[in-house]
Amino acid sequence: MQVIRCLPNQQNLTINLTVSLGRGGEACIYTVPTDANLVAKIYHKPKDAQDNKLSVMLAHPPENPTACLGHISIAWPTELLHSTDGSKRITGFLMPRIRGMRPIIDFYNPRTRRQHCPLFSYQYLIRTARNLAAAFAALHTRGYCVGDVNESNILVSDTALVTLVDTDSFQVRDPDSKTVYRCPVGKPEFTPPELQNKTFAECDRIVAHDLFGLGVLIFQLLMEGTHPFSGIFQGIGEPPTYESRIASGHFTYSQRTRVPYIPTPIAPAWEMLHPALQELFRRCFEEGHHNPLMRPSAATWLLTLTEVEESLITCTVNPQHRYSSHLHSCPWCQRTLRLGGRDPFPSQRAIAAKEHLAAHIPRKKPRPTAVPRVPKTPLPLNSLNYRQPNTAYNYPYYKSSKKQRYYPVVFCLLAFGLLGYLDVMIKFTSRPFDAENSYTQTLVTQQQVARDNLSFDDYYKQGHASYTIKNYEEAIRKFTKAIQKLPSHAKAYVNRGNAHFNLKQYEAALSDYNQAIKINPSETKAYVSRGNTRLILAEYSSDPDKDYKGAISDFNNAIRLNPSEIEALIRRGIVRAQVAKYSGESQDDYRKAIQDFNQALNLNPSRAEAYYQRGLVKYQIAQYSSDFEKEYRGAILDFNQALSLDPQMAKVYLKRGIVRYELSQYGGKESSRYRIQAVEDLQRAAKISLKQEDMDNYQQALSSICVVIENKCDAFFQHSNIIDKTN
Repeated sequence: MQVIRCLPNQQNLTINLTVSLGRGGEACIYTVPTDANLVAKIYHKPKDAQDNKLSVMLAHPPENPTACLGHISIAWPTELLHSTDGSKRITGFLMPRIRGMRPIIDFYNPRTRRQHCPLFSYQYLIRTARNLAAAFAALHTRGYCVGDVNESNILVSDTALVTLVDTDSFQVRDPDSKTVYRCPVGKPEFTPPELQNKTFAECDRIVAHDLFGLGVLIFQLLMEGTHPFSGIFQGIGEPPTYESRIASGHFTYSQRTRVPYIPTPIAPAWEMLHPALQELFRRCFEEGHHNPLMRPSAATWLLTLTEVEESLITCTVNPQHRYSSHLHSCPWCQRTLRLGGRDPFPSQRAIAAKEHLAAHIPRKKPRPTAVPRVPKTPLPLNSLNYRQPNTAYNYPYYKSSKKQRYYPVVFCLLAFGLLGYLDVMIKFTSRPFDAENSYTQTLVTQQQVARDNLSFDDYYKQGHASYTIKNYEEAIRKFTKAIQKLPSHAKAYVNRGNAHFNLKQYEAALSDYNQAIKINPSETKAYVSRGNTRLILAEYSSDPDKDYKGAISDFNNAIRLNPSEIEALIRRGIVRAQVAKYSGESQDDYRKAIQDFNQALNLNPSRAEAYYQRGLVKYQIAQYSSDFEKEYRGAILDFNQALSLDPQMAKVYLKRGIVRYELSQYGGKESSRYRIQAVEDLQRAAKISLKQEDMDNYQQALSSICVVIENKCDAFFQHSNIIDKTN
């Protein structure tokens, strides 16, 4: 693609954009061959409103709060790009290229933080919140609103620097003409109550609207990813959505109003937050519910967070634990115990030993104690791992004879001597050892060239190898190389799309699947994968019916091409069940869903997922059936079958536990047995989820346990060995 770049000296420069970094629904991002520090965003269908909006943004850029650090806090447009057809039509713009940063969710989510940046301490999370507030303050000072505040358009570096991206979607007000270029999208979890269920394209945003979303993000940063409106529903029926909770002002941690929720057991304690932060959150979510102007400004957050960071103290047990000075003990040590030994901020020693990546940290043997342990006595949950770890000298096999102690010293001396000799030789010869042999140097060069110029088959196999070990970024690079070698290979696009899908880059995945189908309309797997992607996108879409219909169409095509395509049958059943929950013809859609699962099981009776999904549909049907008990039992039978095929499916234990609990609510002679079985199922779900590091299901299992045992949650955890219960 060719575009025209208008330089400051009034000269026009035509540039070729060939290397794509990503593709979305509205635009594509390209590298700029003449400047490695820029990227070009090119719209698929440019509009006049975009031209005017971009012109205003270029004329009035916000201040960069981290300019002194050489960092870009706001990826603002820098130049306009024009069409080469002579019409001077704006087709896109140039903006800074952002490298080495990850979405903010990777840092406030404990699991991904532990994987990608384990040394990112709580102080760094506060610093991230500070830098985020500074970026918002800079925008608000210039009269801009982010509008679509969410976790996907905020990037964070390993040093807690922040960059706001997707800036052309911000709401822009022209200071001269007063024209407002609105932000037409938004995510419900970050949308203030006064805008819930509103059409964003018809709303002028104000700074106070942004401040609600900013408060949510800061809360998640400082509370281990916990949403301020998440909690265990104490009412009757299904828990309301986040949208309903926000619209009702049901801030879970409210200190002044009674709300029908209690904090989830997995969430950090509210008291862990500095009192000044507690007050700002109350203003944001309680007082701000009735009067949006009461929400703390970005500048207020910035000043308060600066004071809080300065008040942090360091834990004496683990220097990575930093916490507020108003506390009498380290909350992160307590949280580590609460999570069965999984430290949210692991020590440098644990990271060096890669203990922070273990699925479950092994428990050490207890020290001898004068009080004998009673067999089979449950251990309190809040006492897990309270035993002090044994040091090396307590174990006899760590003791070595005096004679043996000299060997390490001798080996060290020999090693240092050899290193010294090599260092002297290198300095005297002034060239590396490999360079002494020209043949060796030539061979190395040839090997490097060969590595950079592999065949399609080689890149394709390397992409598969990377995908197999879940290195999806590398898989994308290899499949891209393969596609460059053979652009007509549909399966290469499908595989690259699958890698994008696993990285939650759904728009890029959708683009790859579209291209695969364009190349080969009979590529069954492309239809299945595209249907899965559309199912996911429906959750975030303003028109989910369109995405659901598109997904069903894709699965229909896959089944038409291959009537034995079990995955397409299962996924089509899932979509139909989703549609049934919101459709007026729910029973008909549920019936069609069950037909899909039955057909899949006729083809392969060992598919546990099909039994699980069929059980879910029967559970949903029970909500409307006059013979609900029969449907409940049918669901349990399907869950039983799924677990007989795969005993490690935590979600099945979770749902079976919920079904058994609901059966217990109807009374009868089996009520008590159902309740006991429900708790056992939920315990098993929590244990397996924790082992598999599935914290969403783990949290849901704990929350469900609290519902089952009503208001005795704390007492239960104090007398439960839920985490260490053996199979």
